[in-house]
Parts: sequence; structure tokens; C-alpha cells
Amino acid sequence: MRKDIQDIMAFIAVARERSFTRAAARLGTSQSALSHAIRGLEARLGVRLLTRTTRSVAPTEAGERLMQSVAPRLEEIEAEVEALGELREKPAGNLRITTAEHAANTIIWPALERFLPQYPDITVEVAINYELVDIVAERFDIGIRLGEQLARDMIAVPIGPYMRMAVVGSPTYFAQRKKPKTPEDLTRHNCINLRLPTHGGLMPWDFDKDGREIKVRVEGQAIASSGTQVLDAAMRGLGLGWVPEDMAQPHIDSGAVIRVLEKWCTPFPGYHLYYPNRRHGAPALTALVDALRYPRPS
Repeated sequence: MRKDIQDIMAFIAVARERSFTRAAARLGTSQSALSHAIRGLEARLGVRLLTRTTRSVAPTEAGERLMQSVAPRLEEIEAEVEALGELREKPAGNLRITTAEHAANTIIWPALERFLPQYPDITVEVAINYELVDIVAERFDIGIRLGEQLARDMIAVPIGPYMRMAVVGSPTYFAQRKKPKTPEDLTRHNCINLRLPTHGGLMPWDFDKDGREIKVRVEGQAIASSGTQVLDAAMRGLGLGWVPEDMAQPHIDSGAVIRVLEKWCTPFPGYHLYYPNRRHGAPALTALVDALRYPRPS
């Protein structure tokens, strides 16, 4: 039975990674050992679990069934064993966070600057990802997203204040163009679009005034892949940028950029962290959640 469990864990790693190379690196073993373990498991079960080609690896129908039925149970066992190991006086262990770049730069890294020196036995990995990641399937401990994007069936904790967006352009840009007075006026402007790495499509610009919501699909010559790039391009006079207010404010104050359409940019729920119920109470996680909670501990 122990041999079967070990081999099933090897199979699940390969099936998730769709690669013997990546699975071996994750488990700290060799590709040949993984292949031998899975072939032995297939022989004992009498079914093929993986379809192998020279370019890819994918679970068969039987393999998918085994993953869906067994993987969640193994994760529950692993979580319980980890929780028992954390029942010591000092929080310890590894924590993985998935977050967007802006939240990482403005909230996570500043918090970790204070947090990590207090807990030398805790390691925190910060992964930048713009999708609504299934943190259970991807083995993250915490996900961080805007309040409007929270995953269901999760414990959610606010970690930042309400936010606003800002539309900005450089003085040189506006020297040649009239300032937009409504979101519809943006169709006559050169706008800097944003294509997030894991979203694919261009991000629409959202506006709201007196309960009237508008999504504008802007056009322009420049397309960036992060908010910092959008702001930099706007400061260079390449067009109008739509970025978080806190990111643009220092440059608005200095006169490097001019803000427009401010009345159309209303506050919305800021960043929240979320995590599954089964992780509730783990000392390392609890300590990090308390450090990130908004308002911050004094």
C-alpha cells in the first residue's frame, strides 16, 4: 500500500506538470525513477494512466479519474500532517502567494520587509500572476486579488484601502490635444493599452459617475504588459495611460503628468487575500495574514 501511495504521488506530479522533467525537478528525483514508478503502478492496476509522446505527456481517461478521486484526499492528508508539524511554539514553514504586480510592490514586499525578520523560520514565495488562480490546485497558500474578483468558498481578508484609477498624460501630449471631458472622448485620443501576460486580450478602461458605468475599449499606438510600463509610456508623451491612482500620484504632484476624467474614476474595493478553509489555523499562515490585514497592526 505504501508503494502504491508513493507511485500515485509520482503520477499526480507528472500529470499536473505534463512533463517528466518538471515533475522530477519538483519532487527532487530522476526522470528514470519517475518513469519506473509509474510503469510499475500501471502494471499493478492493469490500466494505462499516461499517454506519452516525444513532445508531451497527458493523463488518459483512467489517469484523469485517478487524479480527480485521489489527489484531493492526498492533499488533505498532507495539509493535516503539515498542520501537526506546525503545532510548535514558533511559526515555521513555507508559504506561497499568488498576486498581481501592483499588489506585490505596494503591499506584499513592504509587509514582508517587516514580517520576515520577526519569523526567521518562515519562507515566503511571491508569484506574479494576473489570473484568478485556483490556489488549491496550484498549491498556493494565499491568493491576492481585488475585492471585486474574489474566489468563492474562501476566507477573505482585506489588506488594503479602497482604490481609484487615474487617466494621465504628459504636458507635451496635451500641448497638441484637447483634454477629454467624458470617457467617450477617449476615442479621439492615442491611448496606451494594457495586455496582461495571462489575460490575452486588451484591458478595457472602466469608469463610473453617478451610478453610470462605462467600459471603453481604447485604441493607440502603444501596448504595454504592466501598469508601470503604461505610466512610463504616458510620461514619455506616447499617449494617455490608465493606472492605479497611488502609482500616478507622485508624478501628478510633480507635474510630470496631468490627470483627466477624475470625476469618472470612483473608488472600488481594494486588495484582499483569500485562502481555503482547510488552511485556517496554521501558525505560519495566521502570522502572515495578521501582518497583511488592513488596517495594519500598529
